[in-house]
Amino acid sequence: MSTYTAFCDKQHLASGPAAEVALAAKTALENSPEASILMFDDESGRQVDFNVTGSAWEVAARLAPAPEKPASPRSPGRPKLGVVAREVTLLPRQWEWLNKQPGGASATLRKLVDAARNAGAPRERMRQAQAAADRFMMAMLGDQPGYEEAARALYAGDERAFQTRIAAWPKDLREHVERLASPAFTAKPA
Repeated sequence: MSTYTAFCDKQHLASGPAAEVALAAKTALENSPEASILMFDDESGRQVDFNVTGSAWEVAARLAPAPEKPASPRSPGRPKLGVVAREVTLLPRQWEWLNKQPGGASATLRKLVDAARNAGAPRERMRQAQAAADRFMMAMLGDQPGYEEAARALYAGDERAFQTRIAAWPKDLREHVERLASPAFTAKPA
């Protein structure tokens, strides 16, 4: 489930599911119409704009997860397992090799794909964390002293330099950046 974080000026307002964050923003704006509220997707670091007009029920209803689609007619593959039949084009020598593998071509292809995904997973987590933290920093902290140096340290994987550059930033914003950037420093690239 996706999570979001809202800030009122430079103060943390709420974190959680979309409806919860939007309702907190709605309440803050009702209490202080001149407040500057910015909301962010925690996974991507991108700013989001939830419609907080109307009643609390209307706001929550707009952001409720879409109902599940009814089951579609049976198609090739094993739908209960999530297997979908598609065409794969290979050279004859590749088909020959695949067919000699235990479990057959489909099982071998699934194993190869999973192995490739797992091998690149730490690098991808690191890249996503760097991008999310940088997007958030640019939106909320781009005018702070040390921003450019912090961004360089983030992409260089230099956690100590990163922490040094962000130490004087507003507490709530700094803590959120640290949370977003954390996987960039803990994921070990392959």
